[in-house]
Amino acid sequence: GTEFIDSYVFNKAEYIRFNSTVGRYVGYTEYGVKNAEAWNKGPQLGQEQGELERLCKHNAEIYYRAILDKT
Repeated sequence: GTEFIDSYVFNKAEYIRFNSTVGRYVGYTEYGVKNAEAWNKGPQLGQEQGELERLCKHNAEIYYRAILDKT
C-alpha cells in the first residue's frame, strides 16, 4: 500500500507528523505532542484526511494505470 506522511518542521527539527498508516498526528517534541493532541481533536485531522483522499488516492490510481499500460 501507499503511505502518506505530512511533516511539520521548525528550526530544522520535525516536531509533528501526520502518518496515513496511523491515521492521526504524532508529536516528536513536547510542543509537537501538545499540538498533536489538539490537532487530532480538531478540524486539522479531517483536512489532512481530505488531502490524503484528494492527492494520494487519485495519484495512486494514475500511477497504477500507468504501470498496467506498460505491461
